[in-house]
Amino acid sequence: YGVAMDPRNGDILAIANIPDYDLNNPPREDVPLLTELTRNKVITDVYEPGSTFKVMTAASVLDSASMSTETTFDCSGSHIVDGQMIKCWRYPRGHGHQTFHEAVQNSCNVAFMKMGLAMGTEKFYDYLYDFGCGQKTGITFPSDQGGIVMAEKYVTNRDLARIAFGQSIAVTPLQLISSVSAVVNGGFLFKPSIVKDIEDDNGNIIKKYEPEGVAQPISAETSAAIRDILESVVSKGSGKNCYIPG
Repeated sequence: YGVAMDPRNGDILAIANIPDYDLNNPPREDVPLLTELTRNKVITDVYEPGSTFKVMTAASVLDSASMSTETTFDCSGSHIVDGQMIKCWRYPRGHGHQTFHEAVQNSCNVAFMKMGLAMGTEKFYDYLYDFGCGQKTGITFPSDQGGIVMAEKYVTNRDLARIAFGQSIAVTPLQLISSVSAVVNGGFLFKPSIVKDIEDDNGNIIKKYEPEGVAQPISAETSAAIRDILESVVSKGSGKNCYIPG
């Protein structure tokens, strides 16, 4: 599946689910198949987002002033949290000494564990909720799901470390793109909108749907800083294959 959103207002520009079917000829004779094919997985399915979730972690740790862009990290390939070794994706090798920018460019699990632990559960969870985690998006579409967020009182440091790099938490693709949009658009979380307006037979607009802000998880200053860092991921870091000149 895939989803494209305008980060400036929450407008959903496109949604695609594969496998799909011919809308002019749905498989009505096979109800289980029809039910499966018509499920909009972007809105209904939850999953562990993994490294894509690191965008919110980096934004949260900077916005909370728990770390700054001057913070540095050392990665040996793993990190011991309450007696348990949690591996970086590069294990058994490490990323070595890294600046904040380099840690994001490298998508270093160890650095992100340290970001989550630096914030602590209460502070990090405040940001997670402000970004819409564990809540329905409010989209006017059936089966909007809220994802899965572990109850705060049960979270251990090990859980917090894993959440920081996108494990031990589950989101829908729609939640994720809404949160990431908030990170880069100046800090505003919008309610996703799938309909822009409704027209009558003569083309007159009879109802218009305006952008609806839900929260402001981070400041405009933090958003600007993160935009710069995220661009460096594709211009200098591990996402070079995605870089588009200009």
